[in-house]
Amino acid sequence: MPSHEFFTTPTLRLVVGATARVDADVLVIPVFADTDPATLDLPDDVTQGMVALRGTQELKGEPYEQHWLRADGVAAGRVLLLGGGPAGSASADVARRLGTAAGLATRTRGQGRVAIVAHGPLQGEATVRALAEGVTLAAFHVDAYKTRDRKLADLQSGAIVVSTGGAESLADAVALGSVLGEAVNVARAVAHEPPNVLTPAVLADRAKALFVGTPVQVDVLDEAQLREKHMGLLLGVAQGSVHAPRMIVLTYEPAEASVGPVLALVGKAVTFDTGGISIKPADNMDKMKYDMCGGAAVLGAFHAIARTGAPGKVIGVIPSVENMPSGAAFRPGDILTGASGLTVEITNTDAEGRLILGDALWYARQLGATHMVDIATLTGACAVALGRVASGLFGSPDTWRDTVQAASVRGGDFLWPLPMTDDYKELLKSDIADMVNAAGTRYGGAISAALFLKAFIGDTSWAHLDIAGTAWADEPKPYQPKGPTGVAVRTLIELARSSASWG
Repeated sequence: MPSHEFFTTPTLRLVVGATARVDADVLVIPVFADTDPATLDLPDDVTQGMVALRGTQELKGEPYEQHWLRADGVAAGRVLLLGGGPAGSASADVARRLGTAAGLATRTRGQGRVAIVAHGPLQGEATVRALAEGVTLAAFHVDAYKTRDRKLADLQSGAIVVSTGGAESLADAVALGSVLGEAVNVARAVAHEPPNVLTPAVLADRAKALFVGTPVQVDVLDEAQLREKHMGLLLGVAQGSVHAPRMIVLTYEPAEASVGPVLALVGKAVTFDTGGISIKPADNMDKMKYDMCGGAAVLGAFHAIARTGAPGKVIGVIPSVENMPSGAAFRPGDILTGASGLTVEITNTDAEGRLILGDALWYARQLGATHMVDIATLTGACAVALGRVASGLFGSPDTWRDTVQAASVRGGDFLWPLPMTDDYKELLKSDIADMVNAAGTRYGGAISAALFLKAFIGDTSWAHLDIAGTAWADEPKPYQPKGPTGVAVRTLIELARSSASWG
């Protein structure tokens, strides 16, 4: 595999029939805490092995515990018993994680073909889709730039095995799961590129290449065009870097779309964030290549929309800059004027994401958006408040915020609503401009950032996802290696595909 290729999507299929005959390198059997081996359609030697492990209390069915067996009666030869926790908790989210854990375990053993037995609570369409998605996620290589000592094999194929059921609907679920998993991997691949490779101009070129031959139209505004549109907030952030800014605009409009809602997905894409003149500490600054994960999520979502379709028009707006200190950089004390006409006093150049989003949200409105979602690695304050598990959710009106949260539940992302009342507006008051870009207090930082964005939305339905704590994983888990997570891609896809119900 070339060093720059972060994933190859495995070929997935549905298999209806006996598990013993499935052609694979590894056969994975999820084992729940209360699974009775005798109830599973397995060869005798596998059943006997499970019974023996149960008898010695080694096999408890705890989440992600692993026991490997050799079984002569199974075509795969290798059998992995993978703990699934309580059967009553076997949701689509659990299935997705089991699929990824199964794929990663297979790759760790140097194998490339995995089959997963979907039995008991895993046999429904939602869980089969999630299993397929999880297997696809497992194909991602975090070490794609290594030229030696790579630990994991490529994942070539996956099978979801069911004993009975509606083969046609379940096959469709597997196909959709593959598309969703690939969309998340697209976002992860873009996010994981080193910043010397992925500049704003390169990101724009990648976007163009990604959608060649699809129904998605790609337009790119260069620096001159951004000046023509008076996008002073975005240009102010960009002026310290030798890499010129870009604004990427994606449009999907089905031929049969009539007058209805227009959804705009707006993603922050700071390809590297030093903090500018208000420079960040050296510790963990390398992670600031991930400050474009919001833009990456929008690209991933459109990758799926181009393949599955959506009932209404969807717009993507990705403002992309690099925030660098230099003799030309913007400074604390500067006043920038956005395309909306609002003036902003700069109090901290490391609060740059909200500035570029301000111009992007304004532009999305000019393009006709009736409903907007922005997604950004915006504030460390949100990560402090919610940790590495939940992303922050803000929105107006509440009904739209709730619609976005419902989409996140269906998609398997964890969004947690945070308050955004006018009481916090005092934090953004400026003596010489319409507002400051950063409050002069350590308290309520995620909320004041959301209120800053709200100033640019007019009366448009809008939601803001702060993914600063969830865009990448610092510690590996059985279902998530270190690196980019692709958070919120599925939420954006769910919103776009369900616009007929909320529009």
